[in-house]
Amino acid sequence: MKIFLLEDNKTLNEAIKLKFELKGYKVYSYLCGEEAFNNITNGFSCFLLDIHVPNVDGLKILKKIREYYDNVPVVIISSTVELDIIKKSYSFGCNDYLKKPFFIDELEIKVDKLCNIPDNEVLFDEKSFFNFSESIITIDGEKKVLTEKENLLVNLFLLNKNKLVSYENIQNYVWKGEYASIDAIRTLIRRLRKKIDKTTIKASSNRGYYLYVEC
Repeated sequence: MKIFLLEDNKTLNEAIKLKFELKGYKVYSYLCGEEAFNNITNGFSCFLLDIHVPNVDGLKILKKIREYYDNVPVVIISSTVELDIIKKSYSFGCNDYLKKPFFIDELEIKVDKLCNIPDNEVLFDEKSFFNFSESIITIDGEKKVLTEKENLLVNLFLLNKNKLVSYENIQNYVWKGEYASIDAIRTLIRRLRKKIDKTTIKASSNRGYYLYVEC
C-alpha cells in the first residue's frame, strides 16, 4: 500500500514514515506543500496531511485530492484548534482529523481502519489472498507477481470491496491522472482476471467494474 505523507516537522515526518514502512507500506513523504501538491496523482491508498505547511496549505491539497480520488482515505494531522478549519477539512472531504500531539500508534489504527486493512494480507477467499508489501497474489499455493498497474488496480479494488469502481477512478488511480483509453483499461482488467482466477471481476454497464470478495 502506498501512503502519501505531508508533514513539515522533519522529526515527526521521519517517525511516521518509519512506523508505516516497518509495516511493509511504501511511504512517500513531503515537507513542502508545493512538492506534495505536484505529486498527488501517483496512485496512493491513503493521504496524511498537515494543514499549516510551507507554500501550499493542506486544505488546498485536500481539495485537489478529491478531484482525483473519490474514496481514498484522507487523515488530517494538525495542531490547529480553529473550528472553522476543522469544519472545512471535513467539508472538503477528509475522513478523519487527528489533533497534535498524538501517539503514532493512534494514527496507525486510524489508517488501518479507514483502509479496511487488518494486516499485510487480504483474503479473497479461503484459498487465495493478496500480500500488499510483496505485490503478490497467492491462489492454491501458487504465487503470481503483479505488474505496477495490476498492483495499483488491486489496491483500488480492495479499497472499494464489492463496490463500483468507475473508469474515471481507475484512470486517476492506476494511470496517476494521465489519460487512459477504455481499451487500455479493459486490457488491464483482462490481464488481472487471468491472475485472479478465484475471484470475480464484473463489468457494470460500461460504468466500471466490481471486485467481489468473500471477506
